[in-house]
Amino acid sequence: MAVGFGELKLFSGSAHPELAREIASFLGVTVGQARLKRFPDTEVSFQIDENIRGTDIFVIQPTCANGPTSVDQHIMELLIMIDAFRRSSAARITAVLPYYGYARQDRKDKPRVPISAKLVANLLSAAGTHRVLTMDLHKAQIQGFFDIPVDHLFAAPVIVDYLSRMDYPNLTMVAPDAGGAERARAYAKRLNAELAVIDKRRTDDGTAEVMNVIGDVAGRTCIIQDDITDTAGTITKAATALKANGAERIFACAVHGVLSGPAIERIEKSPIDKMIVTNTIPLTGDKARCEKIKVLSVARLLGQAIKSIHDETSVSSLFV
Repeated sequence: MAVGFGELKLFSGSAHPELAREIASFLGVTVGQARLKRFPDTEVSFQIDENIRGTDIFVIQPTCANGPTSVDQHIMELLIMIDAFRRSSAARITAVLPYYGYARQDRKDKPRVPISAKLVANLLSAAGTHRVLTMDLHKAQIQGFFDIPVDHLFAAPVIVDYLSRMDYPNLTMVAPDAGGAERARAYAKRLNAELAVIDKRRTDDGTAEVMNVIGDVAGRTCIIQDDITDTAGTITKAATALKANGAERIFACAVHGVLSGPAIERIEKSPIDKMIVTNTIPLTGDKARCEKIKVLSVARLLGQAIKSIHDETSVSSLFV
């Protein structure tokens, strides 16, 4: 039992209730009772249906799109829930964001643009969040945008465990661009694999053009590693370049499977044998039906972190 924070209570927004149930099952608790609805004009209506005074609240809500509900609506939903917990005298409120939306605008790289990642951090703090638990931020320095504690987990242990059990010979981890080389190198080290990098340049309209493959991939099993796969343009072009350079088989893995727009069609038509993602973002519709996609659960990892935070024990062992 944590000192000063009372009983652990887990609540879920509408973004990913299935993940919340998995985490609750691991922790041996039930998801908290609350009514989350929308008015006819889509405004959020929220009411907690149990006493939470003096409790340690964890709110599971990846800020992603899910069906007709947009990223913006899920962020607003989370803020309203946090405000309700604060006004109901919760001892501590932890926002659990397996996927942190708006992380891709994390700096002013052009004139007259926002830093959206910082804005969302400010909103969470203003709503009454005491700490944040998140996973594989697009850039690790986003932690510094918060003036409250941030626990930043990595899905690498879950993904590496799965890849190691595939037991293919001649492994090469592939970074889809120079910026992902450090992440791919960390995976390569754990899997005793070689490293290759795709030399990629973006055109003015934001599309990716593969220029060259740096590293030996001929006759090898190549695993493209990225943090986010959105429209899958970069990862499928990388796969095509690898196949053209003689790769025997090609897998791709990403922590966050956003998979918007033409992503599924591109993956199905590409030379990728299997696309591995985690369940930080729910897959519905065509995404869930795609036979090339394998989903790994991070519920246990998040559950371990929640338990450590609640018990006031070290979370450091999970930051690997």
